Amino acid sequence: MIQNVEHNAVDLRTRLKDLRAGQASIDTNRGGLLIRGRLFTWLASNRSRLREQGRPEPRTIAAFWPTQGEPDLRPLLTQWVEEEGLNVCLPVVEQADAPLAFYEWTPETPMEPGRYGIEIPISRKAPLPDIVLVPTLGYTRQGDRIGYGKGYYDRTLAALKQQNHAFTSVGIAWAVGDLSGMAYQPAAHDQRLDTILTDKGWAVPAPEL
Repeated sequence: MIQNVEHNAVDLRTRLKDLRAGQASIDTNRGGLLIRGRLFTWLASNRSRLREQGRPEPRTIAAFWPTQGEPDLRPLLTQWVEEEGLNVCLPVVEQADAPLAFYEWTPETPMEPGRYGIEIPISRKAPLPDIVLVPTLGYTRQGDRIGYGKGYYDRTLAALKQQNHAFTSVGIAWAVGDLSGMAYQPAAHDQRLDTILTDKGWAVPAPEL
């Protein structure tokens, strides 16, 4: 049964990558802007409410450096750091088949190619994140996610939960990644996300922080 699930996920990844690659650049540019705007508004409104209630605000956000046609959040990351005073960090693969580590990032942080050719910051480790933005290739309306098959985010989210660390996981996806109508069954180790944001809006309703 597990083998069937894994084989099915491989086929779905190929289909989802083709759908993503088929998007027009004008649509991805506009879609990226919409994702950044909704994400900024969601976090800002929650921080404002928590501040008014005298409750702790989320301070550290684990983001990701875009690759392989993913939505580009970098303008928003810069805004969070420079205008909002938030701490942004990026994932680093320190060891194969292990959870990700997160390292501090600012617009001035030097970068270098990491494992899989993805840019990583040359900096120090960040505190455990309050919000984890998760690159999402495919998704369900229940918060299930298809990634790239390496399992890093599933291990990372599971490790944060095992530490009893409170955080909110936010999948960032293109709307074409909707798995509705596709034969998809999550594997036992897959971690369900708290919410999923696409260029068409919140595919899984945004939670209050």
